[in-house]
Amino acid sequence: MSMLDITPAISISEDELTYTYLHASGPGGQNVNKVSTAVQLRFNLGSSPSLSDKVKIRLRKLAGSKLSQEGILVIESKRFRTQKQNKAESKKRLVDIIRKALVPPKKRVSTHPTSASRLKRLDSKRRKGKTKSLRRSINE
Repeated sequence: MSMLDITPAISISEDELTYTYLHASGPGGQNVNKVSTAVQLRFNLGSSPSLSDKVKIRLRKLAGSKLSQEGILVIESKRFRTQKQNKAESKKRLVDIIRKALVPPKKRVSTHPTSASRLKRLDSKRRKGKTKSLRRSINE
């Protein structure tokens, strides 16, 4: 049983991945019409024991339209002419998206505007108001 290494501590078993091969558009000439070179990698996110719940939640957000209603992450690769290269590309993209999900988002630290920025804003408002008042007609 081979493993797909995400980090030194986390790896996914190849048994968790399902591959489907289909006809691809793109490079390959007339060979495209005869050989199924495009690869569709499927990874069932819900039943994976390799990832923690927090990582799964972040991965759901990152995946977006790549995630099906059933919770299956679908990555399609048809960039290369050979099935082998497309399979490697889809694995690489899966590893990349999981690595992004492993990084927790930074907490937002609320800040207050500085006194200098407050003065600058008020000064700007004053200047704009002065400019607009000069545009008014004299009759008023």
